[in-house]
Amino acid sequence: MNPQQWKIFQNFKSDFKNQCQSWACYSKELIPLQKSSSVKDTPDYPIETPVVYNTALDELTQQSEIKLIVIGDNPGKNEQLSINQKYLVGQAGKIAEGYFKKNPELEIDFRKNVIILNKTPVHSAKTKHLISIDKELKAGNSPAQNLIEESQRWMAKKTAALHQDLIAASDENSFIPELWLVGYTELKKNGIFIPYRNELKTAYTKTQAITTDSLSLTDESAKTSTAWQKVFVYQHFSMNCFSKDVKNHQAANPAQTLKQTLESLGQIHKEEIFY
Repeated sequence: MNPQQWKIFQNFKSDFKNQCQSWACYSKELIPLQKSSSVKDTPDYPIETPVVYNTALDELTQQSEIKLIVIGDNPGKNEQLSINQKYLVGQAGKIAEGYFKKNPELEIDFRKNVIILNKTPVHSAKTKHLISIDKELKAGNSPAQNLIEESQRWMAKKTAALHQDLIAASDENSFIPELWLVGYTELKKNGIFIPYRNELKTAYTKTQAITTDSLSLTDESAKTSTAWQKVFVYQHFSMNCFSKDVKNHQAANPAQTLKQTLESLGQIHKEEIFY
């Protein structure tokens, strides 16, 4: 990252850490709900971090070349353990890491070139458990009743700003990062992540309107106005859904390179979700 990009990333990381600490004040309310939501289909496990900041962000340095911002769902069982407190370190994360190792032509190290975030930092054993946690929080009429939605909107807004700012601050030696939304089932219809989807689209739409309405586009505004073109949507890494989907699309489009396949497939799913 160049100095300006590094400052942007540092500011984002600081805001994110502080916000997670703020939401952690609801831990006493969250833990019983996180336990009860998982009891029917998940073996018992210790809940150690109800709201998870991704400490892997602290391992990135100014020398890190950011090529992707990958957005998962929310922290699962492994991610919330005190010894981890990192995103995508469970089976899905291992699959993702392995995919990039098996495809060196992409020139991406999943642990060194990727900013990994989630749609919400609120933990649940399985994504679908967030639905019952959200219902119970709202029924309780507590200060945390809108936490699931509030956290999604905050993450979407801040993540969109991070992505656009990193692109706007890029130079001839910088990589233009893409943003990948990985896992889109709950982005459809009445899914739990609809607030994230809507807030994300609004964040890019507002910026595009500002830049394209300008009488003369500066280099920075031109970069920002095209940031939405660098947003793609994919199936989740879990259960090899991502790799199977990519493989099927490759088979249907054999003339494409892997990079072209990823772009076209990511655009197809993006249109399914946002249009």
